[in-house]
Amino acid sequence: MAACNGLFVYHILGLASLVAVFYFSLLGEVDLRFPGLLPSSGASQHSHDASLPFVERRGAQLFLEGRPFYINGWNSYWLMDQAVEPASRHRVSDMFRAATGMGLTVCRTWAFNDGAYNALQLSPGHFDERVFRALDLVVVEARRHGVRLVLSLANNLEAYGGKTQYVRWAWDEGVGLTASNDSFFFDPAIRDYFKVYLKALLTRTNHLTGVQYKDDPTILAWELMNEPRCISDPSGNTLQRWIEEMAGYVKSIDRRHLLTVGTEGFYGPTSPPEKLSVNPGHWFNNYGLDFIRNSKISDIDFASVHLYPDTWLLHADLEEKLKFVTQWVSSHFEDGDTELGGKPVVLTEFGLSHLVKGFEQSQRDAFYKSVYDIVHASAKRGGAGAGAIVWQLAAEDMEEYHDGFAIVPSETPSMQKLLTEQSCRLAALRHGEEEAKRILKEIDTKWTEGIHERWRARRRRRQICLCIFLAVLLYSYVPLTFGV
Repeated sequence: MAACNGLFVYHILGLASLVAVFYFSLLGEVDLRFPGLLPSSGASQHSHDASLPFVERRGAQLFLEGRPFYINGWNSYWLMDQAVEPASRHRVSDMFRAATGMGLTVCRTWAFNDGAYNALQLSPGHFDERVFRALDLVVVEARRHGVRLVLSLANNLEAYGGKTQYVRWAWDEGVGLTASNDSFFFDPAIRDYFKVYLKALLTRTNHLTGVQYKDDPTILAWELMNEPRCISDPSGNTLQRWIEEMAGYVKSIDRRHLLTVGTEGFYGPTSPPEKLSVNPGHWFNNYGLDFIRNSKISDIDFASVHLYPDTWLLHADLEEKLKFVTQWVSSHFEDGDTELGGKPVVLTEFGLSHLVKGFEQSQRDAFYKSVYDIVHASAKRGGAGAGAIVWQLAAEDMEEYHDGFAIVPSETPSMQKLLTEQSCRLAALRHGEEEAKRILKEIDTKWTEGIHERWRARRRRRQICLCIFLAVLLYSYVPLTFGV
C-alpha cells in the first residue's frame, strides 16, 4: 500500500513539474518553438508586403521613399543556421534587438548552406523545408525590427558548402568536367545546378507571410557570391562571364531587388595603372578579379568592396594601415562616380582582428572611425559611397562563432558608441538634424528596453531550465524513495 501511495505521489509531483514548464513556456511568454520569431497574430500577406517600399538605385545613390538611403549595417552570417534549432533561435532576435538599439538598419547574412550541417540545399535542387522555414523566420524577424537584408547566395570558401560542394556533387554524379573548384564558374552542369538553386530561393513563398522572396522589400539586395575568386584564369574572363550570366538570370526572375557581386574589390588586368597600384601588396591579378570590369555589368546595381588590412598588410603598423584604409575606400568610392559611370559602392565587409599581435581596442576604434568618416564624407557630398557593413556582430554567449573580428555590442562600449554615432550622422543627412535627434532618443529608449528584455529573457530561460531539472529529479528520485 505504501508503494502504491508513493507511486501516486510520484506521478502527482511529476505532473505538477510539467505543468510548471507549461506555465513558464506559454503563459510566461516564452515560446519554445520560435521565441521572438513569430509574426503578430494580425499579420497578413498584405500588411507584410504593401506597407514597405523597396530600396532603389538612382544613379550613384540608393534611395528609399524619395530620399537618399545610407547604409550603416552589420554582418551576422549565421542567422539562418541559428534559426533552425529551437535552443539557438533566440540569438536571432537578440542580435536584431542589439543592432537596432544602435540604429543599424541593414544586415548581411547567408541565404545558403550547401550539403553541410543544417544544409538548406541537401543535393542539387533538393531542399530541407525545415531550414527554409528558418530563413523565412529570419526575414520576418528582420521586418519586425525594421531591418533590410543583403542575402548572399553562395560562398567561394568551403564554409557552409561553398563552390567546393557544387563541384563535388557534379563529380560524384559523373557529369563534372574537372575536380577543380574553379569549375564552379565554367562547368555547364554546375552552372545549371546554381540556377536551379537561384530560382528556388527567389521564388520561395515565405510560409509565415505568404510573400515570395522576390516580392519582399525586407530584402534590400541579393549578392551573387561571397568573395568570388577564379585563380585558374588570372585574365578575369571566366569570372566575368559567370557574373554576367548569373546576374542576367537573377534579373530575369526578379527585377525589383538590387543586385551586387560580392567581390573584395581587387583591381585587375583591365584597370588603369594608377588603380593597380592601390591593390595591397601582392593581392592583385592572380585571383581572376577585376573590380571595375566586374562592377560595370549593367545588371549589377551597386559595387561591393571588402577591407582587411590585418590580412593584406601583414607587417604594417597602425599608421600605415590607416593610410591604406583611406586610399582603398576613397579610391573605390571615386570609382562609383567616375569609372562605373555613376553607381553606388558599399563596403560590405571590413574588420580588424583582436588576434593580431599587439592588438588594442583603441586600434580597432581608430580603424572603424576612419572608415565611417570616409562614408559620411561621401554621403554628405552626394557621392557614390552608399555605406559600410561591419564584419561581424555577434549576440551574447556565441563564443563558438568568434573569429577574431566578432564584436558583442554590450561587451564593447567604445564600438557601441561608434556604431550609434554613425547611425545618427547618416540619419541627419537623410532626415535633418531634428529628426536625427528624435532617432537618437529612440535608439536610447530601444537600448534601455533591450537591456531589460535580455534580462527578462534570461530569467525566463533559467525558470524553464529549473522546471525541467525539477521534473527530471522528481521522476528519478521519488520512485527510489518509495521503493517503486
